[in-house]
Amino acid sequence: MAIRNIRKEDDEILRKKSKEVEVIDDRVKELINDMIETMHKYDGVGLAAVQVGILKRIVVIDLYDEKPILKLINPVITKTKGKQEVDEGCLSFPNKYVKVIRPEEVTVEALDENGKKIKVTGTGLLAQAIAHEVDHLNGIILTDVMIPGTMEVISPEDQATPPKKK
Repeated sequence: MAIRNIRKEDDEILRKKSKEVEVIDDRVKELINDMIETMHKYDGVGLAAVQVGILKRIVVIDLYDEKPILKLINPVITKTKGKQEVDEGCLSFPNKYVKVIRPEEVTVEALDENGKKIKVTGTGLLAQAIAHEVDHLNGIILTDVMIPGTMEVISPEDQATPPKKK
């Protein structure tokens, strides 16, 4: 496993649409493991493959709540319900936080790392994280969905306990 470089907000790759994963092989599994390690190193809640420069439809999410890490390949949001206004950060936008409107509940269908079809319904933070990461796969970034005028830039020294980033 390895820590990957996270692409930052001005990197044009973040604006590109990721491609479907055709074959889940050892390289895909290694990428997923690297993404998890990278996400954990930078205290993220989620990470999309495009954020480490790979245009594949792969997402990992960890809410640090004793539940298994979600590994979603080719995720498709099939249902949303309700709305929530939330504070949101992004590993590609270090030290920047915005307010966004996300669904309160999200259902996503995907493949797991073994190629098995899975369906996950999440509420609250999990719904937010799924929506955020699927946005990344479609070339949509934080500043595209933020409520105008809500961006705050917080220096690392001011972050005693920074919020988790997607």
